[in-house]
Amino acid sequence: MSTTQSERLRGLLEPLVSARELDLEEVEVTPAGRRRVLRIVVDSDDGVQLDTCAELSRDISGTLDETDAMGTTPYVLEVTSPGAERPLNEPRHYRRATGRLMRARLADGGELVARITAVDDEGLDVEVPGVKGRKPTARRLAFKEISKARVEIEFNRKPAGQGDESKEEA
Repeated sequence: MSTTQSERLRGLLEPLVSARELDLEEVEVTPAGRRRVLRIVVDSDDGVQLDTCAELSRDISGTLDETDAMGTTPYVLEVTSPGAERPLNEPRHYRRATGRLMRARLADGGELVARITAVDDEGLDVEVPGVKGRKPTARRLAFKEISKARVEIEFNRKPAGQGDESKEEA
């Protein structure tokens, strides 16, 4: 997708997404045989409900039908929320992932798997899990120290306060 088309679609769709108090995270057009797929990714601090995606899809479809933003080639419209292993690109992404485990590639070439504990305008506080019985350690990362990061899926995570003696109340 050309930058001009991307910018035009983003400019066209941003007001529709913002009207529903959502953030427009991604606009992507990819070829799919004789058609194209227009994928719109939206999110909010409270997540996105399926009904909201369906309503927004109808709004976007109507707006696209009224314009020539997608040209004459047929396309399929997908409106979705970020996936479980969502990339973390903006401070709001890290804020929404507070309490979750992330895998980060660091600007210095290292890699880190840690739980996000707090986020502010300059960076984030993380807890690096202990290895072989060692206690977890706290670490501060500036956003500029992270070259790439994404949320890690956890299948066996215990609810907060359960099985973690270091967080027991006295």
